[in-house]
Amino acid sequence: MPVIQVTMLKGRTVEQKRKLAERLTQAMVEEAKATKEAVTITFIEVSREDYASAGVLMEDRK
Repeated sequence: MPVIQVTMLKGRTVEQKRKLAERLTQAMVEEAKATKEAVTITFIEVSREDYASAGVLMEDRK
C-alpha cells in the first residue's frame, strides 16, 4: 500500500489538490505497478513561518 505524503505551503485550492492526487496516483500505477485503490495520499499544509529552506524561514523570504 503506497502512501505519498505531500508537504507544501498553505494556499493551494481544492481543485489543485484534486489534480495532484490524480496525477500522483497515476504515476504510482504506471511506474510502481501499484493498483489505484492501494495508493493513499495525504496533503500536509504548513504556514510560511513553519517552513524553512537553507536555514531561512519562508516567512523571511517575502
